[in-house]
Amino acid sequence: MDEKNINMPLLGDEFPQMDVVTTQGPMSLPGDLKGSWFVLFSHPADFTPVCTTEFVGFQRKMKEFEALGVKLIGMSVDQVFSHIKWIEWIKEKLDVEITFPVVAANDTIANKLGMLHPGKGTNTVRAVFIVDPNGKVRLVLYYPQEIGRNMDEVVRAVKALKVSDENGVATPANWPENELIKDRVIIPPASNQKDAAERLNKYEGYDWWFCYKPLN
Repeated sequence: MDEKNINMPLLGDEFPQMDVVTTQGPMSLPGDLKGSWFVLFSHPADFTPVCTTEFVGFQRKMKEFEALGVKLIGMSVDQVFSHIKWIEWIKEKLDVEITFPVVAANDTIANKLGMLHPGKGTNTVRAVFIVDPNGKVRLVLYYPQEIGRNMDEVVRAVKALKVSDENGVATPANWPENELIKDRVIIPPASNQKDAAERLNKYEGYDWWFCYKPLN
């Protein structure tokens, strides 16, 4: 595969327009989900152990995603009948019902998202795209086939993005359990000397460039 044909949306880019077939019928992305956050995650192949644990893991987080107003979508280059059979297997053997749609991607769709790695054959990598209500890509996670994802981190990242957008703040490492400032959020840096001089009178902080406050 020619490297120039590998496209991967960068942070802030529009999520690529694509009409897809899913286990719940046809969808147009991102158009059908305009106005909603969504998480699209790709997996290497159906009927594989790591991917099966991931599907169960994502499904068990569905209530948290729904509470955040976030849609969840799976994707691989397997055909839709394979997705359906695998979902049936998960329900029958593991007693977990997969309620989110799973996209049957072709190579063109996979290449739009940088999901096919030239050194990994035809299997899709483990990519996660978090997309905002305006259809902008806000976060990308990219895992090798050998490592399963942490669903708690995907939920945490969505929460942090929403908090940042809604409050004009940043979140620290491991938020909301940061080692220094716990669940507080970080105030944007001062943009002039006057604001810098007043910062520590208004907020808690270590210095004028490192101030924080409770979220609520």
